[in-house]
Amino acid sequence: MAFRLFNYFRESREELRKVVWPSRTETRNNTLLVIGITLFIAVFLGAIDIGLNFIIAKTLHQ
Repeated sequence: MAFRLFNYFRESREELRKVVWPSRTETRNNTLLVIGITLFIAVFLGAIDIGLNFIIAKTLHQ
């Protein structure tokens, strides 16, 4: 059991050495991209919500 646990941690450390971590610039750019897309989708869905609420309100109050 102890050998399997030791082997697991050793293999995990070896795999972490193979990881290519993103640079600071790549991380910043990807973060800004995610924030931008999130804001765009929020505004888009908000506009659809307002539009549908307007249509439903006009339809029900005729």
